[in-house]
Amino acid sequence: MPVMSVGVAMTLLVVGNLIAVFSDALVKTLGEDVAVFQFVFFRQITAVLILLPFCLHRGRAGLMDGLKWHTLRAHVWLLGAVFMVVAINSMPLATANAIFYAAPLLMLPLAYLLYKEQLSRYSMLAGLVGFVGVLVIIRPTQIDWAAIAALIVALTLAGNNLLIRKLPPYQSVPQTLLLTNAAGIPVSLCLALWEGERWDWNLLMTAAGSSAFILVYAGICVATYRRVESNKIASAEYTGLLGAVGIGLIWFDEIPDMTMLAGTALIIVPLIWLARVEQQKSRRLHASQTSVIENSP
Repeated sequence: MPVMSVGVAMTLLVVGNLIAVFSDALVKTLGEDVAVFQFVFFRQITAVLILLPFCLHRGRAGLMDGLKWHTLRAHVWLLGAVFMVVAINSMPLATANAIFYAAPLLMLPLAYLLYKEQLSRYSMLAGLVGFVGVLVIIRPTQIDWAAIAALIVALTLAGNNLLIRKLPPYQSVPQTLLLTNAAGIPVSLCLALWEGERWDWNLLMTAAGSSAFILVYAGICVATYRRVESNKIASAEYTGLLGAVGIGLIWFDEIPDMTMLAGTALIIVPLIWLARVEQQKSRRLHASQTSVIENSP
C-alpha cells in the first residue's frame, strides 16, 4: 500500500470534512418532522447505486473478505446516521458539528485501547484543548436529547474510523463503502417499515445528494486512516467546523455568538499547532535517515 505523509493525510481530511458539511446542510433542510428511518434507508440505497459503477470493473474476487467487519461497520454507521438526522434537525448546524467533532478526541483513547497506539504529549494536549473548545460551544448546562444524539454520532464516527484497519487492505475504497452501505440495508428497511410512515419519494433526491457528499468524506477517511496512525491526523477533522459555521450563517441565518467563536478558536488553533509539530518531526526523521544512509560504508 502506498505510503501517505501526515501532511497529505491531514489535507485530505480537511477537504473531506468541508464537503461533509454540505451533506449535513441537506439533512437540515428536511425539518424535524422527517421520517428518519425512511430517509436513512433511502440514503443507503442511493449510496449503493452511486458506488456500483466504480466497483463493477474490479470483479468479485476478494469482495466478500472481511465481511464480519464490514457488517459491524455498517450497523455502527447506520446507528450514527439515525442520530445524525435527529441532532442536525434539532440544533444549529455549527453546534451539531461541534459535538460531532468530539470524534477525533474519542479516537485517541480508543486507538490506545484497541491498537496500543502511543499518544504523544502533543496529540494529548491538542485533544484536551479541543475538548475544552467543544464544551465551550455546547455549554454543558444546556445539554439535552439533541446534544446526546450528537455525542452518539461522534462515538460512531470514531468507532467506524478505527474499524477501518480491520478491513482487507486490498479492497478498493469504493468496494469498502459499497459493502458498508449494502450490509446495513436489511436493518434500515426493517426500521423504515416499523416506522410506519407513508413513503415520501421526494426524500429520494435529498438522500442522493446527502449520500454523494458523505461518500466523498467516508472515502477520504478510508484512504487516510488505513495509511496513517489516527492519533497523528484525527485532529484535522475539526476544520469542518469552520464550514459548518459558514454554511449555517449563509444558508440558515444562524449567527454564531462570541462563545461559539471562542470554542472554535480552541479547536482550530491546536490543530494548526499539531500539524506543524508533526511536520517538524517528519523533517527531522527524514534528515536523520538521510544522514545514516550517507554515512554508511
